[in-house]
Amino acid sequence: MREFRLEVPESELDDLRDRLARTRWPEAATVGGWTQGVPLDYARELCDYWARQYDWRRCEAQLNALPQFRTGLDGGGDDTVDVHLIHVRSRHPSAMPLLLTHGWPGSIVEFLGVIEALTDPPDPQDAFHVVIPSLPGFGFSGKPGVAGWGVERIATAWAQLMDRLGYDRYAAQGGDWGSMITSALGTGAPENLIGIHLTMPMAAAPAERDAAPLTKPEQKGLAASKAFQKDGTGYSSEQSTRPQTLGYGLADSPSGQCMWITEKFWDWTDCAGHPENVITRDRLLDNVMFYWLPGTATSSARLYWESYKRPRLDEVPVPTGVTLFPHEILRLPRSWVERRFTDLRYWNEPEVGGHFAAMEQPEIFVDELRTFFRKLR
Repeated sequence: MREFRLEVPESELDDLRDRLARTRWPEAATVGGWTQGVPLDYARELCDYWARQYDWRRCEAQLNALPQFRTGLDGGGDDTVDVHLIHVRSRHPSAMPLLLTHGWPGSIVEFLGVIEALTDPPDPQDAFHVVIPSLPGFGFSGKPGVAGWGVERIATAWAQLMDRLGYDRYAAQGGDWGSMITSALGTGAPENLIGIHLTMPMAAAPAERDAAPLTKPEQKGLAASKAFQKDGTGYSSEQSTRPQTLGYGLADSPSGQCMWITEKFWDWTDCAGHPENVITRDRLLDNVMFYWLPGTATSSARLYWESYKRPRLDEVPVPTGVTLFPHEILRLPRSWVERRFTDLRYWNEPEVGGHFAAMEQPEIFVDELRTFFRKLR
């Protein structure tokens, strides 16, 4: 476990600004709004801000004010990947260890706004020791050099990580890929888990003869999920089949990398039509920088190549809580989720929020974690 500080050379920031200044822009879309993707006027405005006003050193300083580490994990395989993590211990002795896992196109930046509330709450009985790792191939973690780093192997690596930190029992939370990895942890190492909390639980559809009647809200949520799978998954088709080809463009073009991510923050957040309604421009770019600076467009996309087409949906027996936000990209019926998560103890559907819950609605996110895990202390 090696202490770590982010110290990006100024030459890399100069290179970014130079590339942005030389962007070769496409023509505008033939229809208005975001129907064909990020509108040209907003793309140019955002990249101009990125080049002229955005301050990476602000984000870097915020991260360096927190305890950061890197440690090599093998996930039960032959090769090792250095994983970057934030580990903030609460001052309260009764704090519960909590592992937070992000997904794509997110990063550990998603959780920066909730660390203080989780580690030092008004009621010390709600305190957590927080562990926030960057997935292998994401952010400032190392990039796997061989195939095999899918969901189950990352879950094994997370179990190794928590053991190395001295936590033999802990809670875990995740959304997006973090939901899949946290669920796999609940299947593979249930004896180590106090419980898990998910914002995007995944489960198989039951056979027609076993399916329970759906409520009208569940029917609406399932219809929205099917619409997303039909019209909103082009990115996953590319990343799960040809991540290497995609990476050449995104690794070379900051504007391309930025828009590949920004479109998802528009589509997947509960933002009333514009991502900056719920996430500040600086924080949006902080997250993009976790892909641009370490050049992880390709390595992060490979997780789709590893695990997207063949998801394992094994039974998860540990105590489970679910918070299903109204603009989550996949909203499965509770009856489906209960068949997989056999000890489902908490289910709540807030009135606002989307896929990036900790960034969009940090107060609701924190309250949901406190409420569920309070039952397990």
